[in-house]
Amino acid sequence: MNNSYRAQKAVDRREAPADLDRLETEQSRPDLADLDLRSTRELVAQIAAEDALVPAATAAAGEAITAAVDAVVDRLGRGGRLIYVGAGTPGRLAGVDAAECVPTFGVAPGLVVALMAGGPAALVSAVEGIEDDPDAGAADLRGLSVGELDAVVGIAASGRTPYVLGAMAAARAAGAVTIGLSNNPGTILSAAVDFPIEVLTGPEVVAGSTRMKAGTAQKLVLNAISTAAMVRLGKTYGNLMVDVKATNGKLRQRAQRIVLEATGASPAEAAGALDASGWHAKTAIVMLLKGVSAAEARVLLEEHAGSVRAILGAAPVRP
Repeated sequence: MNNSYRAQKAVDRREAPADLDRLETEQSRPDLADLDLRSTRELVAQIAAEDALVPAATAAAGEAITAAVDAVVDRLGRGGRLIYVGAGTPGRLAGVDAAECVPTFGVAPGLVVALMAGGPAALVSAVEGIEDDPDAGAADLRGLSVGELDAVVGIAASGRTPYVLGAMAAARAAGAVTIGLSNNPGTILSAAVDFPIEVLTGPEVVAGSTRMKAGTAQKLVLNAISTAAMVRLGKTYGNLMVDVKATNGKLRQRAQRIVLEATGASPAEAAGALDASGWHAKTAIVMLLKGVSAAEARVLLEEHAGSVRAILGAAPVRP
């Protein structure tokens, strides 16, 4: 049975309540049956102890995340997009990650896209029932004119959300590479995508409330996917945020610190290069380290796919 067939069957299928009850993320823990009787300090300690388990669960999925990142880098490097799809908490987390890629890595709006079940209104208020509609997911995905250069990431703690499954079936039909992020083993979503990621966070402190550990794990994985992909694509120099958009006072100070650290230039030299480059730290760094004008630095960056490392060589240049 191929993935396309399984994806379509997943869209058509309506699981009985018993199927949901079998999910690890839906289990109720007997040891927490007295949760509502505990003190505030005990509640905070219990939640913190559960949250502390998430990084290890995420690290255990490292190989799957790595494969997904490489697929994303391949598509973005060829001019495609990174598209997230989610409902509820996963959709809101996807919106955060997509929005923050623009100022952090200087990417064009629309390069990283979040598709939220229910649209923008659902980011701040629940839209009941929309996550149960696979046709809406497919239609919303097709509305983005997805193609073979795009990477589409479906996110669902249960791994069975119909809206997400519908979108992923449409993504596969369009030739996009598909990635599924869930928090249960052997999910329908995993069977329906090219690159499954399962971060097994187990039962929640409040049974079934997957905005908790599952949501935390999803945020960590989205951080890893977008950040690792952008680093691979030359959006940093070392660990420096050289494509940061200096759109306010704090970010202008950050850009200046980045240029100072990368070049060892004096504050006056850094400020001069930043002014000449339109406050683009990456351009200013190339200007100072290569002794060229802003226009020449831009040409060099274009010739080297925007990579400072490719221009300067393997060894970082630091004071």
